[in-house]
This record gives sequence, structure tokens and C-alpha cells, in this order.
Amino acid sequence: VQLVESGGGLAQPGGSLRLSCAASGFAFSSYYMYWLRQTPGKERDFVAIIGPTGLYTRYDDSVRGRFTISRDNAKNALWLQMNSLTPEDTGVYYCGLGVTHREPDYWGQGTQVTVTV
Repeated sequence: VQLVESGGGLAQPGGSLRLSCAASGFAFSSYYMYWLRQTPGKERDFVAIIGPTGLYTRYDDSVRGRFTISRDNAKNALWLQMNSLTPEDTGVYYCGLGVTHREPDYWGQGTQVTVTV
């Protein structure tokens, strides 16, 4: 199983970033896919989830209306469009996979997102 995140970087408050996750080594279209976020000294927290077909999505309250999770099963790809960024969105973002919608079972190495003036 391999999950490789990209697209992180530096953004200004109010700006946008689009994170990507390239998946391989498993049946991508069969799994729930997650985005998680970790800040220093804290646990890895849930950000968003998308179901195997893409019809089911759920977001943490802190990002709902600003972030959009999407996937392309033909490309084994997952994305997170992040708009209206705030400094509180700063952290390492991880792509994860799960058998269920309850929690992820595996995640990648992460990509750093820093939102600062």
C-alpha cells in the first residue's frame, strides 16, 4: 500500500491550496478515503472523508463549507481543495484509507501546509 501526498506549501490567509494523494497497491475504489491533519503536540485529527463511489462525504465542522474532498477511481487519486484558509488550518495533512467510515486504517507520510501572513 502506498499513499503519496503532495500540494502542500505556504499560503496566505484567505488563500487556497489543492492537496493531492496518489494511491497504489490496493483496490482504491473499494475504500473510504480520508484527509487528516496533525499540528504539533496534537493527535492526527479528522478533516474529511469520501466514500468509495464518491457519493458520501463528511467534513469536520472547522472546514465544512471551505474544503472539498474528491476522488477519481480511474486515476487512483484523491484531492482536497482548501479555500478561505486560516492560520488554524496549518498542519501536516495526511491521506488515509479505511475499510469503514469510522476511522482510517492506514495513512501516508503527509504534506505540510502553512498558512501565515
